Amino acid sequence: MFNEEAGAERCVVEVCRELARLPHRSRLIVVDDGSGDGTAAALHRTRAAQPLLQVVTHPVNRGYGAALRTGVEVAHEGRFDYVLFMDSDLTNSPADVPRFVAAMERGADVVKATRYSGGGGVRGVPFARWIVSAVGNRVARVLFGVPIHDCTNGFRAVKVSLLRRMALRERRFPVIMEELYWCRFLARSYAEVPVVLTSRRADQRPTAFVYRPSVFWSYLKYPLFAFLRRRPAALMDDGRGDT
Repeated sequence: MFNEEAGAERCVVEVCRELARLPHRSRLIVVDDGSGDGTAAALHRTRAAQPLLQVVTHPVNRGYGAALRTGVEVAHEGRFDYVLFMDSDLTNSPADVPRFVAAMERGADVVKATRYSGGGGVRGVPFARWIVSAVGNRVARVLFGVPIHDCTNGFRAVKVSLLRRMALRERRFPVIMEELYWCRFLARSYAEVPVVLTSRRADQRPTAFVYRPSVFWSYLKYPLFAFLRRRPAALMDDGRGDT
């Protein structure tokens, strides 16, 4: 979470409601990434009533990628098998969490939400944004060579054991593609969960994503590296890579 005061409590309540129904040990790890509004206070109010909630705070904003890496380390310390990442704005529904768990039970290394197959879709998202995403994901799928239709979707689950082998460096949203780039060489199995993406509510801060040539390159360079079979440098260094 970063400056999500308006929706922080609602997010925690809805996610914890779904987790409480699962037959497996689970926890909601919220990384407050240096929020400057009332996000921390909202989480503090909510924590007393939500025993599944664990809050980790970055004193300053370190970016989306750093927040994900912090979450992975906390999950590892808690001896969890998977991390299921989702944004805190509820544009993806917590009601889809049990469908991810079903894929985890089957042992998939990587479970990705998809808007572009199996009945997935978008609702309330501007057409210009949708078409750029749809075309970009089709290109990325071909270049990555993995059975994933929605490469840029941040709603996904990955085995903790795999995530801890990844020397992820991206600070912002392209870390999603950097992660899948690593998966290309580390993961053995994939699964998809069709979802419907919605738009952020009017009372929430606007999305921080912008469309610029440099942004497109920051995303597409990873599937291009995979297509060229260029392994991550850290993976080559440790000698544990796969083709």
